[in-house]
Amino acid sequence: MQTCLPTRLARLAVALLAVGLLASLAGARQPQGLPQTGLAVIELRIGERSLTAEVADTEATRRHGLMFRESLPENHGMLFVWDEPARYAMWMFNTPLPLSVAFIDAEGRIANIAHMQPHSTRVHEAVREVRYALEMEQGWFERHSIGAGDRVLGLP
Repeated sequence: MQTCLPTRLARLAVALLAVGLLASLAGARQPQGLPQTGLAVIELRIGERSLTAEVADTEATRRHGLMFRESLPENHGMLFVWDEPARYAMWMFNTPLPLSVAFIDAEGRIANIAHMQPHSTRVHEAVREVRYALEMEQGWFERHSIGAGDRVLGLP
């Protein structure tokens, strides 16, 4: 069966785009940047547990997040802050640390917690509208018996 030239060209273009996308994703997984520094830091409280969080409250700081971080101090994480509630999602692009993320609504209640693997592009989404996401070392929330419904105090 013979295909026409435009169809063959379209298939070739799609194949080239797919190869280019895979190559860029493979290359993007190789850390080439630096961790962001100089962010504001706040103290948060969940139940009896206190923690320190760097604040990512602009598009640029949220996009960069904890990329390229090799470690986090004990009881230290990053708080992502959005202006409006929505069902936000997170991924681990260029992030070598295994993290857990708590999605937090506008009233400060944890909606859900997701566990994220290093360098993964899998998307982890809030189960309802939230204004915040708190990333901590993977397992931190469980180790401190913190879960959905718990209240986070000290949010901006």
